[in-house]
Amino acid sequence: MNNMDENIAKSLTEIGAVSLRITPPFTWASGRLSPIYCDNRLLMSYPDHRKTVAKGFVDLLKRLGWYPEVIAGTATAGIPHAAWLAELTGLPMIYVRGAQKEHGKANRIEGLLQPKKKVVLIEDLISTGGSSIDAATGLKEAGVELIGVAAIFTYGLSIAKKRFKEAQIPFATLTSFETLMQEALKAGTLTNEDKEILADWQADPAAWSLARGGKG
Repeated sequence: MNNMDENIAKSLTEIGAVSLRITPPFTWASGRLSPIYCDNRLLMSYPDHRKTVAKGFVDLLKRLGWYPEVIAGTATAGIPHAAWLAELTGLPMIYVRGAQKEHGKANRIEGLLQPKKKVVLIEDLISTGGSSIDAATGLKEAGVELIGVAAIFTYGLSIAKKRFKEAQIPFATLTSFETLMQEALKAGTLTNEDKEILADWQADPAAWSLARGGKG
């Protein structure tokens, strides 16, 4: 754990981005049910906290030795964070749609995209990893040199780690599930009982979801 890890987790806790709900649980885009939902979109409404995140991305890229020539964002949640990072670094920005447009230029990638440019993809969070890897693959197919995916937060699910490894795409996050839980406990927004439920869910999210009528 480092100061950035803790600071970002504190920011997410302070703005109420982390929600817990067992009955009924949250439904993710994948159809899985979950007792936790992290709404990083709330950061848009908090200038001080979003600056903390943007500066966190700058520090993270330096620490990893990731030196992009272009900043990419995932549509839609990654776009504002990619824009703030691009502004801080003075780099060009593009964004990647979830699917190719069916009208106009039929673009999937918006902005000036030049082949062989070094690109970092910015995501708001990583759950199962599917959408992030899909966007990253789209960039690679467009001919850029993808350095990796950087996100604000990860739920720390093993399926995401497996998918990124199989896709041979590096990824890194500003804060982690464990740190966020610790900060939520300190703030009193999470109880020890809640933490046990979340631990059961994180250990096998597919089984947890199936047991409650969701997708595995």
